Amino acid sequence: MTRVLVVDDDLNVRDVVRRYLELGGHQVSLADNGEDALRWAAEHQPDLVVLDLMLPGMDGLEVCRRLRRRSTVPVVMLTALGEEENRIAGLELGADDYVTKPFSPRELALRVSSVLRRARATPPRPEDRELVDGELALDLAAHRATIRGAELALTTREFDLLMFLMSRPGEAFTREQLLEKVWGWDFGDQSTVTVHVRRLREKIEDTPAKPSRIVTVWGVGYRYEHGY
Repeated sequence: MTRVLVVDDDLNVRDVVRRYLELGGHQVSLADNGEDALRWAAEHQPDLVVLDLMLPGMDGLEVCRRLRRRSTVPVVMLTALGEEENRIAGLELGADDYVTKPFSPRELALRVSSVLRRARATPPRPEDRELVDGELALDLAAHRATIRGAELALTTREFDLLMFLMSRPGEAFTREQLLEKVWGWDFGDQSTVTVHVRRLREKIEDTPAKPSRIVTVWGVGYRYEHGY
């Protein structure tokens, strides 16, 4: 049974989310502030965190930032409709997905299941265990990325996006296609892809402003250039 930590200061939201996630077979713990959430996460190591960005005291962005310093646990954010800047900031900090308030509890439960499914994907076949491009290497079975021998701190979505692009060098994909293939969404905010590409470039490119691996195909989307 997967352990999900739900962090929201609204009692009604916490209760509704808890009931829907428990119906989906998850074990759910609750926190109403950032300090308690971080303490619980450090002690119990949840499989996923549902995190509201508008928390009293320490806000959700700071909670996400501190989680990312010590863990790659998947994070699904809860944001209000008018909080686009905060949503993008959360994605840049390493959140894996988001749902906007007011939200459908069923949609949230589906998003949680999708993120967990990708985080716990079946290991690849032995012949597909590694992707290598010069100094950049992905160990698919270990879910580990390195560049020049140093391990990269990638979130689940960042790893999945990089793996997808590296396994299809030379092919151009639209943001819509990447949302479908990597996120499993048939709808969604395409800026999610843009933010994740930006984060990946900061980690794998020598000069992120002039990328040589993940290049922009103007009017289309992105392409991975093999043989960097």
